[in-house]
Amino acid sequence: MNPAVLSLIALGLAIALSMFSRINVGWIGMAAAWIIGVYVAGLKPDVVMAGFPVSLFITLAGVTLLFSIAESNGTLERLAHRAIGLLRGNTRLMPALFFLLALALSSVGPGAISSVALLIPLAIAIGTRAGMSPFLASLMIANGANAGNLSPIASVGVIANSRMAEAGLGGHEGVVWLANLLAHSMVALAAWLLFSRQHGPQARAADSAPAANVASTTFTRAHWITIAVILVWIAGVVVGKVSLGLAAFAAVTVLLTARVADEAAAVKHVPWGVIMMVSGVSVLIGLLEKTGGMDLFTALLARLAGPGSINGVIAFITGAISTWSSTSGVVLPAFLPTVPGLVARIGGGDPLAVALSINVGSALVDVTPLSTLGALCVAAVADQKAAAILFRQLMTWGLSMVLVGALFCQLFAGWLARA
Repeated sequence: MNPAVLSLIALGLAIALSMFSRINVGWIGMAAAWIIGVYVAGLKPDVVMAGFPVSLFITLAGVTLLFSIAESNGTLERLAHRAIGLLRGNTRLMPALFFLLALALSSVGPGAISSVALLIPLAIAIGTRAGMSPFLASLMIANGANAGNLSPIASVGVIANSRMAEAGLGGHEGVVWLANLLAHSMVALAAWLLFSRQHGPQARAADSAPAANVASTTFTRAHWITIAVILVWIAGVVVGKVSLGLAAFAAVTVLLTARVADEAAAVKHVPWGVIMMVSGVSVLIGLLEKTGGMDLFTALLARLAGPGSINGVIAFITGAISTWSSTSGVVLPAFLPTVPGLVARIGGGDPLAVALSINVGSALVDVTPLSTLGALCVAAVADQKAAAILFRQLMTWGLSMVLVGALFCQLFAGWLARA
């Protein structure tokens, strides 16, 4: 069979498995790339392995290891406790403050998953005592964390920007972050207006959950050193334009030399599964480009939309896939490289707007309990009945975001790309 067709079938199977299986599709991507590339396309193994994203791997490993140290030694937890402690008594603005806190924490580097894991138990415990439903608390924390997830120094932001740069769309880190931030802010505002006065049975049931310990926690020498090193790292990246990943490894070296954290514990916190998922899928995408499979993929996508509807359609497609699949590990690496060819095939459209639509459409749905963010929210509710209610609420809300994301991108992606 034609290697281009086979490589495209392999990508389709990888996407399908990512939606319905727990197998890390990174392994499948690399295995399929080797078999098809070497034994069907006749390429040398070195040529297939050249598709491994070395620069992206180093950046992701460095950034996630740096914040794994901050998480494992308790620095991030103490910052979260201290910040949420300031919310007590301010029930009217509590949803907005939850959103902003998650946004700030996610944007500076840890990303959405770590931010939600740190904040959601505290937010639900405090929120329910103030009459806020777990549903609203979950939407504020999850959307806030996702709003900052495409920051240039967050791991998913690194993935999106690197894939866009390889597609000839580099240098748009600010608008990538802004588009995602605006979409999640609008959704969070709608949720706040809709549910801020809701006091359903799920909120009362959650009151029986053990209260989180939100007492102020003392910062030790190790925590202050960690904070200082991370701030210097951020300043170096933003102001000094130093290498994001290599500078992160330098910061890691300083922290480990200062003995502020256990190295083994920090390494265990690194999301190696996600990193290898991105890398493996990237190897398969590289094979698609070498065999002509990427042209077939973009041709299939081009049949679904025209220049006037591409932003909404691509957001709908990626949102629907991301509901059951990994946004950072599968959807972004698979779809962002198609943008230039897709725009060329449909005879019009703004490549940057299409890329923004992929980013936003795939991210807005990540509150479903099938995603890590939604699952963390459900797991934070101790009462089983309340947790079941929250599961259904987040599932309904997340699925509705497929349409909301498509509408947002159809209306605003072009404008944001031109701004």
